[in-house]
Amino acid sequence: MSTLLVIAKEPRPGRVKTRLTPPFIPEEAATLAAAALADTLAAVAATPATRRVLVLDGAPGPWLPPGFDVVPQVAGGLDERLAAAFAGCDGGPALLVGMDTPQVTPDLLTVDFADCDAYFGAAEDGGFWALGLAAPDPALLRGVPMSTPVTGAVQRARLTDAGLRVRELPRLRDVDTAADARAVAAAAPGSRFAATLARLTAATATTVPTVPTVR
Repeated sequence: MSTLLVIAKEPRPGRVKTRLTPPFIPEEAATLAAAALADTLAAVAATPATRRVLVLDGAPGPWLPPGFDVVPQVAGGLDERLAAAFAGCDGGPALLVGMDTPQVTPDLLTVDFADCDAYFGAAEDGGFWALGLAAPDPALLRGVPMSTPVTGAVQRARLTDAGLRVRELPRLRDVDTAADARAVAAAAPGSRFAATLARLTAATATTVPTVPTVR
């Protein structure tokens, strides 16, 4: 593997994980996003690669481990930003992931293009959590409708229509809603994300006022 790409937003309240509010307040949603990003970056840092790149909307924070190049996201829709991320790989093999799947592991991210041209990791919500290209071509992403129930199907069809040999990665669940957060935390009980969710859930439970029972 030559390049591992992570595309992410700086975890600032009100800008990330807005579908977690409610039940969480924006500051808590941003804390969960930071934990998910930290887990993702840790998995990438532990995966063999020639280069590791964080393609970031915002500014780096304490969640960023050493060993990453940080490049800003370009303007435009998500398809344009993903295309630009691959364009920066100078034509070498690359695997791109987002910050919404803190359950990823180095084993999942270690891919070999010896017998294929692309890797595709579908997400349960109809999108995709990973895309690997042996010879990155930004045109494979431009124009793909993002954040829709058919995003993954359209993106995968782009690969096969281009004649690429595609290997499937396991289907994973993105963290978008509170139900997603609970399911992902259960799938990765030792993660920062799971610990953060447990702490915030416990704190919320202790602050909910009780209603006296009328007898």
